Amino acid sequence: MPVYSVTRKSQSWYGTPVGILILNACYPCIPGNVGNATSFPFPVRYKEVSEASINGLINRRDPALIEPFVRGAKELEAEGVLAIAGACGFMALFQREVAEAVQVPVCLSSLLQIPFIRQILPQGKKIGVITANAGALTERHFRAVGVEDSSGLVIQGLEGSKEFREAILEEKGTLDSERMEQEVVQAAEAMAASNPGLGSIVLECSDLPPFARAVQDAVRLPVFDFNTMIRHLQTAVVQQPYQGYM
Repeated sequence: MPVYSVTRKSQSWYGTPVGILILNACYPCIPGNVGNATSFPFPVRYKEVSEASINGLINRRDPALIEPFVRGAKELEAEGVLAIAGACGFMALFQREVAEAVQVPVCLSSLLQIPFIRQILPQGKKIGVITANAGALTERHFRAVGVEDSSGLVIQGLEGSKEFREAILEEKGTLDSERMEQEVVQAAEAMAASNPGLGSIVLECSDLPPFARAVQDAVRLPVFDFNTMIRHLQTAVVQQPYQGYM
């Protein structure tokens, strides 16, 4: 049998590879949502950043949030996670500061996948971004995740979609998943119809992965979201041995 040893004196539990920084928000997180632990085939550990509301992060872009995000990341690192993810694409604003503050990999925003997607698509193909609020998504967010040139990105917001706006942005307390799926699919179909050169779609919002399959069925394109990023991250920090025969 192998011999195990503690990695730090303050650690009382093990086996949680990914820690997730999550907003102080109140709405149902259905399966597939980053805020629902059953969305992942591995354990995750959550850390609510209590100072970070939807309004404060998305609309106000409050720079004072850097400190609590860094503090939350350090706490997750001290609790033994091997990597840290976010749970809102707008956390991109603090990607660099949080990554510099800890010694484990950090992926706060699904938008981090855009530079990778650009490298794997034919030149000239556009990347669609379906976001919670198109008006609030700025060049600053893109630069923070390594996208210096946002040309070639097609942005479609859901702030005008009634169920999404009321359930997520206004936190009404209930969520009709069928209506929301229809809104997200309609946004994707409109984007694809008006952009024949679309090569893939990125779902910025952590509430949208439950609808990724429906989007893909509708537009027949690769769909990237928070869960594709987090699963990729987990695979890198917890490699598995291969079993088979020759």
